Amino acid sequence: ILTGENIRPGDAVIGLASSGLHSNGFSLARRILLEQARLPLDMSLEGMNQAIGETLLTPTRIYVRSVLQLIKEFSINGLAHITGGGLPGNIPRILPKGCMARLDKGAWTTPKIFSHIQNLGHVEEEEMYRVFNMGIGFVLIVPSEKSDAVIERANQLGDQAFCIGNIVEELQGSPCVTFSSESGA
Repeated sequence: ILTGENIRPGDAVIGLASSGLHSNGFSLARRILLEQARLPLDMSLEGMNQAIGETLLTPTRIYVRSVLQLIKEFSINGLAHITGGGLPGNIPRILPKGCMARLDKGAWTTPKIFSHIQNLGHVEEEEMYRVFNMGIGFVLIVPSEKSDAVIERANQLGDQAFCIGNIVEELQGSPCVTFSSESGA
């Protein structure tokens, strides 16, 4: 059982790409896209290759096969499924006392649907990261020296994997998950 107790400062945070909204934030997405902006479901928005309705109905990516294989092949210190609460609400559940996650928002490409929701609804960025997965559906925390191999293997297994940050020593008074926009966070 992976409890997160082996997570240490210096570990890498690997993100597996989501397939879209998954099943989080639909009330807010529906209110903004369909009620406030009154967009038709068959409309395509700039930068999206399918209609709004198709985008919203994209099935949730299931990570179990690839994650189980990664657990067999590598030392994985922690796992977090990014559901309601987004990255800042789910990663802290696995962090041991004394650790926090520092994530680099520039390490992955956020799907366009999220920027459209944010812009059309005038939603603060912090709220977007709290409500939605923002393109990361699952997180693995691994020893930093294994991060490249884990990413390569996850990609071979059919996931899009990125090093999205690292674990650092907890700073008193700081949130358990912080974000930067600079590479190498």
